[in-house]
Amino acid sequence: MPYENLHSPEFRAALAADPQGVLLDVRTAAEVAERHIPGSLNIDVMQPDFTLNVLDLDPTKNYYVYCRSGGRSAQACMILEESGFTGRLVNLMGGITQYDGQTT
Repeated sequence: MPYENLHSPEFRAALAADPQGVLLDVRTAAEVAERHIPGSLNIDVMQPDFTLNVLDLDPTKNYYVYCRSGGRSAQACMILEESGFTGRLVNLMGGITQYDGQTT
């Protein structure tokens, strides 16, 4: 199932309505330290072991993925698809820079 691109309001609404939803931040640790969405799990897509690390996740759950501007999270969604994830995959368009919800 191909991943979806959603803008911030739709992304927040979909995640809030999804008890199976996992919020996945694929930015660097330094970026996460600056600002992140509460409750997110961080696995840096730019690390060489990203594909191995995501294999520890439940492939049947739904993943709501974000980065700084939407490019790396789209890449991460493609990797999740290629790794056999069967749940819903959602990319936050514009990333955290366009996110209009609560951040820490």
